[in-house]
This record gives sequence, C-alpha cells and structure tokens, in this order.
Amino acid sequence: MSVQSTPYKPSIPVSRYLALACSLLALPPIQKAQAAEPPRKPNVLFIAVDDLNHWVGYLGRNKQTSTPNIDKLAARGLRFTHSYAAAPVCNPSRAALMSGLRPFTTGVYENNDDWRMVIPEALTLPTTFRNAGYFVAGAGKIYHESYARRTEWDDYLDKPGSDPEPAGNDKGVGSIRFAPTDAKDEDYRDYRSVTYGIEQLEKKQDKPFFLAIGLHKPHMPWFVPRKYYDLHPLKDIELPPHIADDLADIPPAGVRMARPEGDHKAIIEAGRWKDAIQGYLAAISFADVQVGRLIDALDKSAYRDNTIIVFWGDHGWHLGEKEHWRKFTLWEEATRAPLIWVAPGVTRPGSVTDRAVDYMTIYPTLTDLAGIPTPHHVQGKSIRPLLSEPQAPWDGHAITTYLFNNHTVRTEDWRYIRYANGDEELYDENKDPYEWINLAMKPEFAGKKDELAQFFPTKNAPDIAGGRRKKKTALLEWNPTRLVDDDEKFFPHP
Repeated sequence: MSVQSTPYKPSIPVSRYLALACSLLALPPIQKAQAAEPPRKPNVLFIAVDDLNHWVGYLGRNKQTSTPNIDKLAARGLRFTHSYAAAPVCNPSRAALMSGLRPFTTGVYENNDDWRMVIPEALTLPTTFRNAGYFVAGAGKIYHESYARRTEWDDYLDKPGSDPEPAGNDKGVGSIRFAPTDAKDEDYRDYRSVTYGIEQLEKKQDKPFFLAIGLHKPHMPWFVPRKYYDLHPLKDIELPPHIADDLADIPPAGVRMARPEGDHKAIIEAGRWKDAIQGYLAAISFADVQVGRLIDALDKSAYRDNTIIVFWGDHGWHLGEKEHWRKFTLWEEATRAPLIWVAPGVTRPGSVTDRAVDYMTIYPTLTDLAGIPTPHHVQGKSIRPLLSEPQAPWDGHAITTYLFNNHTVRTEDWRYIRYANGDEELYDENKDPYEWINLAMKPEFAGKKDELAQFFPTKNAPDIAGGRRKKKTALLEWNPTRLVDDDEKFFPHP
C-alpha cells in the first residue's frame, strides 16, 4: 500500500513567519556580545611599609611583636620566609623596586642620590600600569619622598601633613628617637594616607586600578600614641639575641658599616636599650593597625575578589645586633623584610615558601599577574610559579647592594658578603641564623664561596652623586638611562 504525502499547510500565514524571523534577526546577539567582552583586569593594592624588619608575628623572629592585621593578611595568601631588599636603604631600595633596575645598574646607592636623574618616567612600575589602561593612584611613602615625581600618577595625596611630637624633653638617645605621644591615630599622616586609600576603594572605579599606599612608620622617630607603648610594657621587653664581641671575626669593611662607636655605644651608656626596642615595637603596632584599616576597607568593597595584594617592607633594621642600629649593612637584620602576596585564583590561603627572593621580583610578577607585557629593561623575573606552587623548584637567590661594589647574596641556606675592598663574610644560615660565626676564612668553605660568587655583578655603575663629585660629572661619565634591550631599543633620558 502506498502512502501519499500530504502537502503541509501552515495554520499561520507564511508572511507572519517571515516577519517573526526578521524581528529575531534584528535582536542584538546577546551571547556573542558577552563572549566577546574581555575579562576585567585585576586591580592591585600595593602596600609599602618603611623600615619594617622581620619583627612581624608570622615570621617568628621576635615573639614580643604584635602584628595581628599583618599576620591575618599573611594567612590569606602566600608569605615568604626569605625575602630581601635590593638595598638596605630607603631611596635605592625603592628606586630599584619601582624601576626594575638594580642599584649597581643605575648608580643609585644612597638616600641623597636623585634617582629621577637616571630613571626615566617611561620605565617605572606606575607608568607601565598606566599605559596598560589602569587608574594609578597613591598616598604616603612609595618612592623616597625627597625625590617625588607625581607626574607618574593619575592622582596622589600630595601633602598628608606631619606627625605629632611628644611633650617634654625625653625623646630618646641621640638620634635614636622614641617616646609616646598623647595624640590620636587620626593626627598622623599614615592615618590620612590610609584614609585616602579607603576613599579610593569606596569609589566606583571605571578602570582597573593600581593603588599604592605607603606607611612611614615604623621609620623613626618612634613617636606614636601611648596606647601602642602600653601594648609592650617596658618590664616585659627582652633584648634581641646577641653575643659579646660579635664583631671579632668581622673584617674591617664590615666593622666600618656597623659603627659600634656610634648609636650602640650611646644606647648602652644611657642604659636604654630596652626603651628603644619598646619604641620600635610600638611603632610597628601602630603601622599594623593602619594596615588593618586598609584591608578591612578592601574586604567591604566591590573589589575584594579581583584585587591582587602585595605587601612589602623596604628593608630591615638593626636594634643592637652586631652592635649596630638602623639599616645600612649587608647582614640579615638590615636586608630581610616581610613580603606577602594575595592573588585571587593563584595563591592559596595559608601558603608558605622558604624560597629566597629579592624585591626585584615584584615588578615582573605584578605585570605577569595583570597580563601586561613586562618591559625588557626589568632586571628580575616573575615568581608567579611560586605563588601557585610554593614548593616549586626555584633557582633564584637574593642580591642586596649597599654603596658601590658591596654586595651580599642570600640563598635559602647561605649568606655570602663581599665588600669592595675584597673583605668577605660567609654564614651557614641553617646552623647560624643570627650570623655569629663568619666562615669566610676557613679553607674548607672556598668552594661554597666560589659557588655563591657567581651571582655577584661583574659591572658596577659609579654612584650618580659621585661621592664628593658633582652629579653632573657623574652623569657625563656614565648614563644608566642609555639602556639597550634585545631589539637595540634606546630608552632616552627624560
């Protein structure tokens, strides 16, 4: 039996179907448009703390410290146990980090070296993010404030004011200045810098942002509200681990850096070593509260889940170890400082790594995480592999430079120092974490010194200030802004 097909006769006229089809075609292609929209780049919260050494709770170097907010931040991402500054001095440390150029490349070694003379604006970290479409804003101490260059920023809190002074004449010992004040937190410039950061986080940002907030404390003077001194009663203060005659096996170049006849002698003669430590701990606690304010504001903002946080101290600080106070040395106390990374989707809460890194890794890691090409001039490599896998193989090391041709290399296990005159120090950090036994003169360690010496630079730019020479003369002799990358591209002086 054959089956005959019956022609289809629509109950709705064909003209209605055509009209409906045309109207559908006229609608915007929603799914296609959504797929074509690029993902929003991550924001960056860049937190710098001045003169903060490794006396933070999570590093365990000093049990007396009180840093609950910094410790809380460390717990939500990756904390480094071996992180080191490019220089143990504010200006060269910050100039190196912000430019991607090491001190021995630029010749910026001291606080009185005007880095702007030799580091063009086009090379810096803020400019790189600005050119990538970011809103770049900041407050407080990011560069050494003696040589500010606000043209790198879209917005900057230019004048956060000054800090209160304590009443009375007792303000420390010589130039090691400490005393409580009866002021409020709100009276301090760090408070106002953080408030600026909070206000930026509360705004609706049309672009991804790079927000840099720099705290001055615990830089001296340690004049902070009395309540922070009360957190560290003088009767409970303990001196840092130290030994008598610690400088006995230190070569002349190292002793000259230590200057035991200076601050340390004055502190000892005044009998106020513990008082000074109390002041430093109080200043750290003040800074910690400001960090907490900033992180709380981020957590309350719309940007919490898409903001990279990098937290760093610009270098360490001695408080009597090796008969020295301040920074300005190549030992652990002056070179080590906190480094914390929180990168959504990359880092994991509670992560720790013992890999040795220096702060030249910060610039390229930020560009890597943000999907921005890292400029060719940057002298550091991204540590993104460590952020995602803290125990990943790592062939890196930390180099710190102080003044012309004085360098130290730090690995997870060793520190080797070589001064410009050839003097040396070598420490086994696993057996000697306070660097009390200099092994450099022992013949059985010659091979270890050779192994570590390969990391030292073979060329060292002269100090741009030229010592007693005029800066102009130094620049005529050597211009570090004439940098050549793989494409022979010239980066001119601004």
